[in-house]
Amino acid sequence: MTEYYLDAGTTWSKLLELDAEEQTLCLDSKYLIEQNKAFKDKNNKTRTGSLYLFPSKLLKNIDIKIDGATGHMVKNMLKDKSGYLNEILALAYGAKKNFGNCENRVVLDIGSRDAKWIKFKNNKYQDLDWNGSCASATGATIEMLCKFYNINTDTLPDVEEKHSVTCGVFGMERIMDDIANDVSPEISISKYIHGIAYNMWNFTSREKEIFLSGGLCLNKCFIKHLEKYCRVYPLGRNMLILGLF
Repeated sequence: MTEYYLDAGTTWSKLLELDAEEQTLCLDSKYLIEQNKAFKDKNNKTRTGSLYLFPSKLLKNIDIKIDGATGHMVKNMLKDKSGYLNEILALAYGAKKNFGNCENRVVLDIGSRDAKWIKFKNNKYQDLDWNGSCASATGATIEMLCKFYNINTDTLPDVEEKHSVTCGVFGMERIMDDIANDVSPEISISKYIHGIAYNMWNFTSREKEIFLSGGLCLNKCFIKHLEKYCRVYPLGRNMLILGLF
């Protein structure tokens, strides 16, 4: 029997279809990022699944019931409300499943509008924090700025200077000030991303190593600036969904 697991983010969502006998999702094939991939469930059973990444606005087009979910505004899509899992728990379970043995590791997940981390010590959950109030600590502002200026983050330069950003609004104000003073958008956005990377390092209590989850795993500019302060190990975007089944 087909099972569905959903990580519903603010701007992007991930959906895992397990043991599907036939295609049942009304999603364009361009959103299919992994097909016929082996996954281990919580009982260590190997399952075959397909993973989709798509804009969250398309959730309204998905007419199926979900077995397990985390994220925003998905409880009405669940077969049973007990299938809903808090995002920090989904991150913790997903990381544990990914690593098997979590000896002294900090996993940081950055989504569209928040950031959260969990610390393992001696293979046990030790500490966590969740910042959902500051838009400058998320990917949505970066995505919006790069779309507005038609900039690919892969080509952004490495800069030593950083914007001291405490929220997305103030960050954009500093970018506007830079551009008014003939600083290129590429340089100013790099300074902004550097500031976010520095904030994330402080947010995780200045760890020497960070295992990075979420969309910013694909942002080379963010990773190279975070690497100024610690070693970075990108884990991909699937940690939360792995924690659901």
